[in-house]
Amino acid sequence: MKYIDEYRDSSLVKPLVRELKKSLTRPVRLMEVCGTHTMAIFRTGIRTILPEGMEIVSGPGCPVCVTSASHMDAFIAMAEIPGVRVAIFGDLFRVPGNTGSLANAAARGALVEVVYSPMDALELARNNPADTVVFLGVGFETTTPGIAATILAAHHEDIDNFCVFSTQKVIPGPLEALLQDPELNINGLLCPGHVSAIIGAGAYQPFVDQGLACVVAGFEPADLINGLILLAKQVGDSTPKVENIYSRVVSWEGNTRALAMVDEIFEPADMEWRGLGVIDDSGLTIREKYQKFDAQKRFDIKLVPTEEPKGCLCGAILKGQTVPPQCSLFSTRCTPSTPIGPCMVSSEGTCAAYYKYGRDR
Repeated sequence: MKYIDEYRDSSLVKPLVRELKKSLTRPVRLMEVCGTHTMAIFRTGIRTILPEGMEIVSGPGCPVCVTSASHMDAFIAMAEIPGVRVAIFGDLFRVPGNTGSLANAAARGALVEVVYSPMDALELARNNPADTVVFLGVGFETTTPGIAATILAAHHEDIDNFCVFSTQKVIPGPLEALLQDPELNINGLLCPGHVSAIIGAGAYQPFVDQGLACVVAGFEPADLINGLILLAKQVGDSTPKVENIYSRVVSWEGNTRALAMVDEIFEPADMEWRGLGVIDDSGLTIREKYQKFDAQKRFDIKLVPTEEPKGCLCGAILKGQTVPPQCSLFSTRCTPSTPIGPCMVSSEGTCAAYYKYGRDR
């Protein structure tokens, strides 16, 4: 804890706030990609001290938020199959689909278990041999290695009543898609800390080659403000590069052991993203060698195109095209207790962050 407190120390942060104001020599529009960054920037009040001319927009950095409506409907339908016990991370429990949510399915008698890791789901399979346990794999590169390790464990133990519904996604793909939009006009990326711990800071070099400033930062006030300073300087000097100020966690090459394990279990696949549509090779599907652990193949799941809730702007918010207060549902019909869209449900959702920390502004 003492180590983390160093990055919150006012004697370190206050000079950085002064430097932030001096570092801005031209207007900049930055995108924070990570949902944890979204919450941290709001929670620490950084948006309130941004110098005039610096704008931060939130990107598609919340894995629950970018899970398509058609996938949510498939999850709910799967939970209601007799003999199926669905295991999920908690953020997914209340995300609405066209037929309610997994919470509603559980109220109707479906077996829905909240777990803290994929290995907990495998333990459920060991303890409930009469049920088929399906872990709903929703996440980015941060959670994928744990799912890969769990599938390997199930393979080695020859556990037949466990499988994974993979909607795992890889983060560079949607950024490439977003940056093709000239109206977005992004100058720099505050790159995600957790994802970068797996894929490495070097993964962002292609964006630099396109002229985009990139800084990998942590989640404490000193991390975040220093990241914004470096991005402002890169943009102001027209010297885009990848700077890693989270070297206590992130290396240039990433976690090569974790990446190798992911490559053993998964292969690239086209994936649907809420608000962004289907993006080529932006998801991960389970390789044929391990297909008995692929829930989609085991249950022959077909995704049905599903419309977004009427009036919900989650898709536009995830693309940085608008902000939650501009949605007519925000803070009226759509609240944390009565969510319409996933951006209000997830603890990393932009709407949840605005509702908790930004309604006064």
